Order: sequence, then structure tokens, then C-alpha cells
Amino acid sequence: MSRARVLLLNAALGPLDYRVPHGMTVEPGSVVVAPLGPRQLLGVVWEPEAMPSDAEVGDNRLRNLLAVADVAPLGAPLRRLVEWTAAYYLAPPAAVLRMALSSTSAIEGARMMVEYRATGEVPLRLTPARAQALERIGDRQGLIRELATMADVSEAVVRGLVKAGAIEAVSADIDSPYPVPDPDHAPPALSADQQAAADRLAADVRARAFAPTLLDGVTGSGKTEVYFEAVAAAIRAGLQTLVLLPEIALTEPFLRRFAERFGCEPVAWHSGLRSTQRRRAWRAIASGQALVTVGARSALFLPYRNLGLLVVDEAHETSFKQEEGVHYHARDVAVMRGRFEECPVVLASATPAIETRQQVALGRYAELRLPSRFGAAEMPAIAAIDMIADPPERGRWLAPPLVRALAETLERREQSLLFLNRRGYAPLTLCRTCGHRFQCPNCTAWMVEHRLIRRLACHHCGHAEPTPRVCPECQGEDTLVACGPGVERIADEVRALLPEARVAIVTSDTVWSPAKAAEFVGRMEAHDIDIVVGTQLVTKGYHFPNLTLVGVVDADLGLEGGDLRAAERTFQQVRQVSGRAGRGEKPGRVFIQTHQPGARVMQALVTGDADAFYEAETEARREAGAPPFGRYAAIVVSAEEQSAAHATATAIGRAAPQTEGMHVYGPAPAPLAMLRGRHRYRLLVHARRALDVQDLIRAWLGALDWPPKVRVSVDVDPYSFL
Repeated sequence: MSRARVLLLNAALGPLDYRVPHGMTVEPGSVVVAPLGPRQLLGVVWEPEAMPSDAEVGDNRLRNLLAVADVAPLGAPLRRLVEWTAAYYLAPPAAVLRMALSSTSAIEGARMMVEYRATGEVPLRLTPARAQALERIGDRQGLIRELATMADVSEAVVRGLVKAGAIEAVSADIDSPYPVPDPDHAPPALSADQQAAADRLAADVRARAFAPTLLDGVTGSGKTEVYFEAVAAAIRAGLQTLVLLPEIALTEPFLRRFAERFGCEPVAWHSGLRSTQRRRAWRAIASGQALVTVGARSALFLPYRNLGLLVVDEAHETSFKQEEGVHYHARDVAVMRGRFEECPVVLASATPAIETRQQVALGRYAELRLPSRFGAAEMPAIAAIDMIADPPERGRWLAPPLVRALAETLERREQSLLFLNRRGYAPLTLCRTCGHRFQCPNCTAWMVEHRLIRRLACHHCGHAEPTPRVCPECQGEDTLVACGPGVERIADEVRALLPEARVAIVTSDTVWSPAKAAEFVGRMEAHDIDIVVGTQLVTKGYHFPNLTLVGVVDADLGLEGGDLRAAERTFQQVRQVSGRAGRGEKPGRVFIQTHQPGARVMQALVTGDADAFYEAETEARREAGAPPFGRYAAIVVSAEEQSAAHATATAIGRAAPQTEGMHVYGPAPAPLAMLRGRHRYRLLVHARRALDVQDLIRAWLGALDWPPKVRVSVDVDPYSFL
């Protein structure tokens, strides 16, 4: 090649042509260093026909490529995935490519790097920020910016600890090979249903063809053990496997479970890795040495050399939808990667999404069912508590039947779980004298009281401030009132009612890393915890045989807000958390506190008739033309100046194409009208399924101009309507 088309890691640019110097060899997929003005940027060589350029430039005007990185070229299936993702989600191809080249040290760095770790020394000047940093860093090490992110402090705090001798520099060797999993290390004894499903998935792996399959099994049915047999088949064939998990907190328990089956841990990929770990993992994946990778959604775009199996665990989870940057859904992109790689894809879930069920109904996905729990374990008995007929005591949030059940479970030395998907102590703080409400200065959202850390915090932008002693409006003392419950408040109530109980709060504030998740699991297994009070973090992936009682504190919470998936999400979430009860030989019980015991979703949860619930929900979606029978796309306009955001949104609305089968609603202020200091307006596009809505939106917005300080983002297939 004398010239090469290069896609640079700059989302503002399209592909650029460069001259290939004499003696340099490149091919499509080669990772190269190219000049751009005075800068040097990473890029990837692309096929000209797949990435057209706006204008052809003569050879005499081309600049030379500077270098070719010492890594394997990105394969054609990954390049096709980048193109598809960019086209479907209306994102710049370079923004998608950046996820594939997410470890620059893997491409540029040397084998040795300088990292930092705690020495165990406590500095003489121990500020609250320094104490928090040392507690959260623990025995982990990393670059200064990584330690600052782990500890949620500024880099200056970490540098101060280095100067004080509390943190030291160490050299890290970063390219040692990973151990190879043994597919015959500890094969499980499977039930007949499990064995049949495992044989089918293993056969798909050996066939080396695209085969999407829904593995639909009730909680505790052994879905993980089943798809592990497909993983074993891939290992025997020398093929790579990727297992996607929805939460970073699930990674550590999964790694241990994997090691028990295969004799060693898989390669982990998630945001909690330090730079040297990311480099080591990226290079092992790119070379094909890493046979099994488990990770969060970003692991989907890594450059696997020989991908033979892709598993999406808890495939119904909404956290697989990326809400920042490229708005992709990892479940759907995983299916497309399997198609490009020509390998099987397993979607494992106890509560599959309606979109996935529809693909099964159309015959596009195969389905394997595990209708019962493994071994002697039985599904828990579920009962609804009518909060109107049987309300809690005044000033409390737990109804008498649930309190009695907690006491009985504690007396039997069994464990309980109380679920409330609301972090902190209270969602709203107000002054009883003047009515002042504490609102985030950057967002149209109430500040949430976190009593454990004595802070008011915004859960949207992260703004935090100390809880005031007096009302800032009327200067009244002792007039501030916490309104509504969060998990901290429920934990306080449990301690007051059952003082002998050992209570643990499990949220993203207390379990922020895989190491913290492993610590929580260890305490549960050692029975150092009697009652867990937690958010959605505890609804999935955990297996505690001694946990026999689950109480859902506010089952109606997820039904608020008018989201089209509200009932489905509530059903999935409550059913998942119910599945934590009775996973061993001891029977489980579930109590659901609700003000709407007659609602269809509550009736489905109590009776266990999931098919009837999904059938009714699916029919309602069909009648409304909602996904998966229609299509939505959200256009969000934001700016620091409200007038600029409003003017741009209005102009976009006026220019909306008049197309049969497509309606545009808005613009209107977004439900979260201000976020991180930016005013937001929203337009919602509703189109019939067969319409190519991406091309219409691309042409519509491409014909418009707006001020540089105004941002316009498009979310295809939105999950959040805030």
C-alpha cells in the first residue's frame, strides 16, 4: 500500500488519507501513529470502500504515517462492528473505535511502569480526604490518577500522601502471561434439563456458526453451570470466550465461581482495573492468549483474536445500556458481534426482556428453558402486604408482617434481605418552618441525605455538601426534616426493632469495587451479617444458601415516572431479588410491600404467572407501536444558556421531516431539565419498525447548524426517559 485511509481517535474528524513511507508495511486493521497538525494521534487503517472520505487528496499532498504499533491488526469482524455500531446509534466511528483501543499503554507503553501503593504509614496530618483515600485504596496499587478515582479524591490528595510517606512508588511488570483454564478441572453434576441445554450450547460452539440462544431459567436453576459447559467446549477448541456481566460488583464473586470450575480465574475487564492490568489484559486478548474474558459492557469492543463464544449474563439488565458517549446497548451489540464473528451468542436471564422474547417468537433466537431450581431448592413463597390495610407504625416503613418475619428468621439464625432501590438516608430534606427544599445547584433534582457520611448529595452530577445544622432560608435550628426512606433509614429502623441483629448496607456507596463485593460475600458466608439492606446491587448474581427471607420495602417505586418499561422493570427487579431467597435446602419466603396489590404486575409476582404478565405487556406494546413493535429515538439538546438550548431545540423541531409512519413529539423541557449545569430540551421520535429512522435523523440533523456551545445528542432505542 502506498497510501492508507486512517480512522483517527478524534470524533470530530472523518477518515483521512496518509502516505505509507517506503519500508513500512500496513494492512486494514493496522494500528498506526499519524500526524495531525503538530500532534501525533493513534488511528487504524481502514478499507477505503468501507469508510468513504469527503474529498480525495492527491498523493503529493499526503503526509507520511509515523509508525506502526507492535500489536496485531484489528480483525475484519471488529471493524465491521465499529461501522455497524456507529451507523445504528448515530455515533462518530472514531468514538466507537476508541472503545476498541481503550488501553493506550497496551499500544505504546514499555513492559515496566511506575505505580503507587500504600505503605501502611499514617501521616501526621490526617485530613478527612486523606483518611478516605487510605481507606478506599487499601492494598491496591495504580497510577496516581487511578488511585484518586478509586478513592474519590483529587490527585493532589494522593500526591500529598506520597510526600508524607503514606504512599510509595513501585515498579510493576505488566506482561506476564495468564494461566490457561482447564475445561476438565471440576466438571459439575448436572440435572437432565441442565445437561440437555449444556450439550446444545456446546454443539453450537463446535459448529463455529452464528447461533443466538436465549437461556431462560428461573433464579437458582443453574444457568451459569450450563453455559460454563459451552465455555469448556470453546477452551478445548482453542477459541476465546467473552462473558459480559451487568455490574462491576458481580465480577469478583463470578471470578471465584469460575476458578472453582476451571482451576484459575479468567481475565477480568472493567473500570476498576489499573493501567498496568488493562495493558496486560488487552495484549493477552489481542494475541489470543487470554482464552476467557469476563467484563462489563466495554469488554465487548476488545480485539479478540479468535472469538468462539459470547455470553451475556443477566441479559435483561438495563445497565447494559450505555447512557453517556455512544448510546449503545451491549446486549444488542453482542448479538451483532456474534454475527460478524460467526460464533454463538448466549443470552442468559431469569426474566428475559420483551425485546428478546419477541426475537424468540419470530424464530430468530433459539430458546433453552430451565423451569426449576437445581437440586432440593424450591422457589420461594411470595406474598403481598397491602400497605393500606396493614400499614407500618407511624414514623416507620416496615409493615408488621414483615417485621415479624424478620424476627422469626433471626431467631432461626437465618439471613434476611431488605430491598429498596434508593441510596442514602432520605430522598428529600426540607425545613418544617419555611418549607425550603434542598435542591442540587447543577440539576433539577433534590439533594439526597447520606447520614453515614453527613452529606447531602446529588445522584445525577455528584455534587455534595455537608448537611447543614440550620435552614439556609429562614436560619431556623432543628427544623430540617428527612422525608421518605432510603436504605440507611431502613437500616436504622431494623436496628431499633431488632437491636441484636447484625445489619449491613449494600449499595454502590459501600460496595464500589470487586474487592468490596468479595468482602461482602465473605461476611455473608461466614454469617457475620444477619440482615442485608440493599439496592439493586443485591438483586442478581449472589448465592447465599442461608438467606431465606426477602422483603421488598417499596415495590411501587419502580412504577413511578411513566416509563414504558416501568411494569416490566418492576417485575424483573422484584423477581430477581425474590430469587435470592431459599437457594439452598432451606425454604424461602418473600414479602412485597405495595399500595397496589391488585396491579397486574403485583398479581403476576405473587402467583408466579410470568407468561400471562408478559403476554399482556407485549400486547400493550403492540397496540402502542412501542418497542419491539415500533422504534423510538430521543434527541436531547443541552446548553449552559437556556435560551440557546431552547432556540436550537425549536429549530430542530421545525425542521422535522414529514414522513409517513414517523411522528416527532416536542421539543419540551426534559424531565431532568437541568443536568450538570446544562439546560436540556428533548424531542422524541416514534416510528414504525420498518422505517430506517437513522437515515432520516442523519439527513434531518445534518442539514442544520447550531452554536458550538450547544450539544445535540441522539439516543436510538432509549431506555432512560429523563
